[in-house]
Amino acid sequence: MTETLKRLVIGRAMRSEELSGTLLPKRLALPIFASDPLSSVAYATQEILLVLTLGGLAYLHFTPWIGAAVVLLMAVVVLSYRQVVNAYPSGGGSYTVATANLGPSAGLVVGASLLVDYVMTVAVSVASGVDNVISALPSLAGYRVLMALGFVALLTAMNLRGVRESGRVFAAPTYLFTGGVLIMVGTGLLRWLLGDAPVAESARYGIAPAQGDASLAGAALVMLVLRAFSSGCTALTGVEAISNGVPAFRRPKSRNAATTLAAMGLLAVTMFAGITTLAIIAEVHITDDPCRLVGLAGCGGHTQRTVIAQLASAVFGGSTSPGFYYIQAATALVLILAANTAFNGFPLLASFLAENRYLPRQLHNRGDRLVFSNGILALAAVAGLLLYGFRANVSNLIHLYILGVFTSFTLSQTGMIRHWNRVLRAGTDPAGRRRHRLARAVNATGAVITGLVLVIVLATKFTQGAWIAVFAAVLLWLMMRGIRRHYDRTAAELAVTDPRAESVPPSRVHAIVLVSTLHKPTLRALAYARAFRPDTLEAVTVAVDQESLAALREQWDDFGIQVPLKILRSPYREITRPAVEYVRSLHREGAHDVVSVLVPEYVVGRWWENLLHNHSALWLKSRLLFIPGVTVTSVPWQLPSAAHVKRPIARAPGSVRRGEPRYTPRPRPAPDSPPSD
Repeated sequence: MTETLKRLVIGRAMRSEELSGTLLPKRLALPIFASDPLSSVAYATQEILLVLTLGGLAYLHFTPWIGAAVVLLMAVVVLSYRQVVNAYPSGGGSYTVATANLGPSAGLVVGASLLVDYVMTVAVSVASGVDNVISALPSLAGYRVLMALGFVALLTAMNLRGVRESGRVFAAPTYLFTGGVLIMVGTGLLRWLLGDAPVAESARYGIAPAQGDASLAGAALVMLVLRAFSSGCTALTGVEAISNGVPAFRRPKSRNAATTLAAMGLLAVTMFAGITTLAIIAEVHITDDPCRLVGLAGCGGHTQRTVIAQLASAVFGGSTSPGFYYIQAATALVLILAANTAFNGFPLLASFLAENRYLPRQLHNRGDRLVFSNGILALAAVAGLLLYGFRANVSNLIHLYILGVFTSFTLSQTGMIRHWNRVLRAGTDPAGRRRHRLARAVNATGAVITGLVLVIVLATKFTQGAWIAVFAAVLLWLMMRGIRRHYDRTAAELAVTDPRAESVPPSRVHAIVLVSTLHKPTLRALAYARAFRPDTLEAVTVAVDQESLAALREQWDDFGIQVPLKILRSPYREITRPAVEYVRSLHREGAHDVVSVLVPEYVVGRWWENLLHNHSALWLKSRLLFIPGVTVTSVPWQLPSAAHVKRPIARAPGSVRRGEPRYTPRPRPAPDSPPSD
């Protein structure tokens, strides 16, 4: 049943040779890797307005300047990442650049920051998408968290099916959203030019300042503007995902990735600038608290529509128009699917870190559909916990956002400066040197600007909740360093230094068969122990019940078993401790000997039967494995429920992806039949 359900959800297993068939053309790569930066324009303008209105209506005149600064920053970052794509076509993006040019510690800072930010991308995108659903259908407000968790589960299932299949599903909503926003912006601007400017439903309300005093000056005003700018920088989230996923593109990989990056930048800049301009024209007034809207009656139960919802209503003729519902549906869908950028970026980055032994090796393994399934599941689990803990509230989650993005931006651009310095020292071609100097200038500009933005983000968002993201990134950085140290120590300990000395056989082998009752599994274990001819062989039982012990002794004598039965007394009715102590004593008697413990076990076919058997054996084996010089062997006995279970033919882990055929044992010929050819 489990196998059938798995195939229904993720599809058939794919062979390694099919990996080339999963490579992406540009038309699919754009919605897969760029859905986050394209969709973030739906709330970036809103975040700017929410901060500026803390001071009242008077400070909304800063909106166009802040919007222009975000557009400039986006252009610089896109140009900088085009340099990364061309210089490092193997993928890994900022992590690879920082590691290669600034050292492993800097690379780990980038890796930890981006992993945290990918989790935040899923949480914020899904929560924002749910917000837009509630804007169209306010009656669903009570199901906010449940809807968010359901959408995360749906995204997880789609991504487990493979990059190409998820791309086909996600492409249409992204293009529908992009087209709808461009039509809305074009229609609104055309109406404005013709003298019929759209007017938002909130334009008639005033805004009371949050602190009761609208006058801000000096440092307070600067901090307000900088905080609004840092909130608007959410439009840049996900820009680096294309540089991480260069190997997923069709050939020529670097050129296709750079073209897709340019298309993403052009569309994102156009849509963000258009929405911001239209919000200014339509006089959208939005606050963090509806009761600060002057003139609004019954503010306690009022749910404000998002900025893009108000613009769609104003441009297309009201909240019942087809255009309004189209924009709301497309926005909600693309915001939820924008998390797909993280579902592609997180597993790829985690696989690079796992390959370099900074994360568990399981994150580097591809699943049945040739995607990094463990990374996808890990991302879904952490993002789901975050959505549940913060009640899927965008305003609470947004402060944890974008910190990691600008950390990676700054370090990767700094690393690219060193890269171009190294290339310039080695190059002699004048034309090539001019191109490299220009590329270095672009990356230097990007490093300076993104570094300043990082400082602004830290200064304005740290006390608002960004400290949680900083703490998580630092904790993850320390954890990855610890994992690398563990892998290095393990590799050093397991490395062969003296083949002859380390392959010397043990002096003697002492075999012990653990016995609880004399039954068929016990007899099979005894027969197996005799088969490999140990130097000594004995059966060991722990006496916790005198009646059972007497019955065992009687059966042992009646059956004439020629193996000595060792009885371990246990006055406190423990089984594990006496057996472990006895095995330890045997090992102490001969430091160069090996003690082989054989454990008879039942194999059952039904899940509930596992609750009834083998618990003592499992616990005992787990303790024995920690004793040096001791080997533990399970001797299985299949009960009828296991013998009749029709299981799929077993494969070794990863055998399908390596292209190995299924192993089907040849049937043995009947005793009177000749052997088959």
